[in-house]
Amino acid sequence: MGTTQLETVPEPKYWHLKNVIGEALDSDFAVGEILPNERELAARFGVARATLRQALEQLELEGRLQRRRGVGTTVAPPRLGVDVSTTQHTWPGAPQDAWQAFDCDRTVPPAAVAGILGTAAGEETYALRRLRVTHGQPLAAEQLYVPAASVPDLTAIDAPSGAARARCVLRELQRLELDGQDRAVELGSARADDARELDRLPGSPVLVVTTRYFSRGRTVAVSVATYRADTCRLTFGDSGDVRISHHTEERRAS
Repeated sequence: MGTTQLETVPEPKYWHLKNVIGEALDSDFAVGEILPNERELAARFGVARATLRQALEQLELEGRLQRRRGVGTTVAPPRLGVDVSTTQHTWPGAPQDAWQAFDCDRTVPPAAVAGILGTAAGEETYALRRLRVTHGQPLAAEQLYVPAASVPDLTAIDAPSGAARARCVLRELQRLELDGQDRAVELGSARADDARELDRLPGSPVLVVTTRYFSRGRTVAVSVATYRADTCRLTFGDSGDVRISHHTEERRAS
């Protein structure tokens, strides 16, 4: 990785530096290789560490780099395509489902989720925690909210706790007739619990996919899935029914 003079570059320093480092990743580094630390890189390029961090953060957002706890910054492998189209309408937990359920609690959902579900203020729902893993690598973490009214035949005897309860909730959910589903996608940053499960640092860029499941004319479940932006690229097939939103639009709508 060579040095470059940045003082006379008309574009922002961090952007030019991002391109220089990106070229070096193609020629001088292998997938999984660890980059020098920030102090060494900043000195090598003659830039402030804040400028360097901006460049590295942009490369991470583009899927070129990964930051890993206890390891440092490494060269990322090519992104994996993850199909999130709604052309195939299936319930969570169906045989072809790629998610692995490992926990289930009763909790009051976030206000935004409660609004989508139409549950009363303070009303608890089942909250299933699931992971999506490919080749042993966690790609996404999901919180699936299911109101008790959606699974009325579920009893405490059927679903004691943890993964067993999650399986029972999914089983009862699949007894309903699925009318359809829709999804919204937005860019976000990893919360502490998602970051821990996805082997990321809190605040790392993620893609948040919110899915509503409909049955008998009402929303019966809501999924909030957090995908690693450094390793995933979402594909939508031919559905054309995925709404891509951002926080500015949501603030205006509210």
